[in-house]
Amino acid sequence: MSNQPKKIKVLFRLRSLEMGGVPRVVLDLLRNLPKDKFEFTLMLNLYQGELVKEIPADLKVIVVEKGKEQMSSNSFVQIMQLIWRRLKLEVYDRFPSILYALKVPEKYDIEIASSYAEFDMVLNSPDKNSRKIAWFHTDVTYDVNQERAKERVDKMKKFDHVIFCAAHIRNVIEENYNVTYPSSSVVYNAIHTDEVKRKASEFEVDYKAIKKPIFCSVGRLHSRKGYHTLINVHSQLIKEGFDHSIVVLGDGEEKENLIQQINQLGVNKTFKLLGTKINPYPYIKNADYFILPTRSEAYPLVINEALALEKPIISTNVGGIPEMIEDGIDGLLVNYDENEIYTVMKKNFTHPELVEKIKQNTTESYKKFDAQKIYNQVTEVFEQQYQLKLANERG
Repeated sequence: MSNQPKKIKVLFRLRSLEMGGVPRVVLDLLRNLPKDKFEFTLMLNLYQGELVKEIPADLKVIVVEKGKEQMSSNSFVQIMQLIWRRLKLEVYDRFPSILYALKVPEKYDIEIASSYAEFDMVLNSPDKNSRKIAWFHTDVTYDVNQERAKERVDKMKKFDHVIFCAAHIRNVIEENYNVTYPSSSVVYNAIHTDEVKRKASEFEVDYKAIKKPIFCSVGRLHSRKGYHTLINVHSQLIKEGFDHSIVVLGDGEEKENLIQQINQLGVNKTFKLLGTKINPYPYIKNADYFILPTRSEAYPLVINEALALEKPIISTNVGGIPEMIEDGIDGLLVNYDENEIYTVMKKNFTHPELVEKIKQNTTESYKKFDAQKIYNQVTEVFEQQYQLKLANERG
């Protein structure tokens, strides 16, 4: 008989691996949490997304359905495959016992909903003995559909433990919805400074063709990300003679509307939408500033990454961002307001001494985020939940 201690079996549920903060956080945890303590499985509803190639080679993966990349190139056949896929997923959602009987051969000690998209998947698991953990990355106060936001807040009560990516996220739920979670914790998203710096040097980005200085932003092209506002601010500064360019890395449903606005304002030579980049770091490194004009955010990894690359940051004062940036010290925080964003961006041209001070402070700022400390926190949560599972089984 082996004397090795039993590993805690953990199942991460995730819809897919499209480029985004949550999938990146999950993959990072799966790479770096201690393998001598845990046996991990990643369960994907759809095997698709830019980050599929980032799945660790030694990781167990359960795929519920194929992604579009594995489907027929014939458009008619692909439509039929998509319809059939949707029907199967609807059956699995309605009858999770069928899904688990067909796809999940093992029992797990812990099942994790990596975001609110996976809440129902985990709560409806037929395994009633596993500990259920919700990981929450969203500032619900900015959800235009408050009925939906309240539903998510209430669903979290059904989990055995809730992990929030920032203290602010938990606090606003307590303040706005009068809801507290007896078993919860705050765990920041980890970054690996050395890896960010290494990837930032993998290739050079040639910005010679556009006006300096350059502000870089990374984010999904969604209405809440604030890019419509940023285009207006950019246009006004250009009109006033403050030459600069803005490059945005990311794609999304607002792309065509943003292009139309850029063309209408005549700033297509200085406001560039560069699309999604698997490695965005050289673009950030070779820019002069980083800017995040978002209307709502939880705890964006890209802020830490920009700090690691020693870039002066302008960001809206939302979500967990004030837990990451100290205003006037290693970045500039501003309310989500067009005039305020304009005023703070203008400071980068009119107050060079402030910019220089912030640049100097960023050389140490990234050290605030200790990745190993974060992995230790997650390990402690998982071990505590496992002990509670054992206690329940003993009665």
